Amino acid sequence: MSQGRMASGNDSSVTEFILLGLTQQPELQLPLFFVFLGIYLVTVVGNIGLLILIGLNSHLHTPMYYFLFNLSFIDLCYSSVITPKMLMSFVKQNTISYAECMAQLCFFSFFVIDECCILTSMAYDRYVAICMPLLYKVTMSYQVCLTLMVGVYAMGFMGAMAHTVCMLKLTFCHGNIINHFMCDIPPLLQLSCTSTYSNELVIFIVVGINVIVPSLTIPVSYTLILSNILHIRSREGRSKAFSTCSSHIIAVSLFFGSSAFMYLKPSAESLDQDKVSTVFYTILGPMMNPFIYSLRNKDVQIALSKTLKKRMFS
Repeated sequence: MSQGRMASGNDSSVTEFILLGLTQQPELQLPLFFVFLGIYLVTVVGNIGLLILIGLNSHLHTPMYYFLFNLSFIDLCYSSVITPKMLMSFVKQNTISYAECMAQLCFFSFFVIDECCILTSMAYDRYVAICMPLLYKVTMSYQVCLTLMVGVYAMGFMGAMAHTVCMLKLTFCHGNIINHFMCDIPPLLQLSCTSTYSNELVIFIVVGINVIVPSLTIPVSYTLILSNILHIRSREGRSKAFSTCSSHIIAVSLFFGSSAFMYLKPSAESLDQDKVSTVFYTILGPMMNPFIYSLRNKDVQIALSKTLKKRMFS
């Protein structure tokens, strides 16, 4: 097994890594390949379909669907950063160059932080829509939505740069085998023979801002939303409010629950547990989000029906 090393004085640095993948059990490799290939195809079709649907239907050009459009774009991108390379681990020894590994880490960090921020923005949008309906159009104007999205991508860029720059400063000389299906931060830190203090500090700061703060902000928003819903006299009004919020709560719980377990637990925990939790928020989440937001959403269902009829009879 090639160790992919390059001598540099008395030290040595890794020029390529070997990704062990999700499992080392041979009997599971082929079935899991087809399972995750199917998941990825559904993810691509579901998110592209939602992007097209929102783009083609003018009555979906509202703040709620503007954020959903960006969520689908982010899900599509960061699933594509991870899953194709993961699939290779099921069929052959999966090597990745140092440069590709750092690039994957950078893009993964960028899109996963974007996901944190946009889910928080969507919670704020639902809070304004339900708790301040008369002020909704003013509060969630096009300029406000654009500013929020610029902030989402700016947070992703700064967080990704912080993680990547700190990782580039490390020297990897404790082997080049990554016990994961992607170049994630915890398994890479285990291979470093230099101090990882700054990396761990960045993890706590960036993860603290992008997981803990939204995890506190979103429940507060939904507590206020729930209180407001309970004061709605119309059963139909309460049902519609619950419907629009429940989809977001499911998506938030899946994403923040698994990512918080991954990054905010003691480092002594098994990396196998890390891989399982990573699957939830990087692979299963992007696949499920289009269905979570469409199957429970009458506006999307009506738009899909109209679009299909228009295409069939045109």
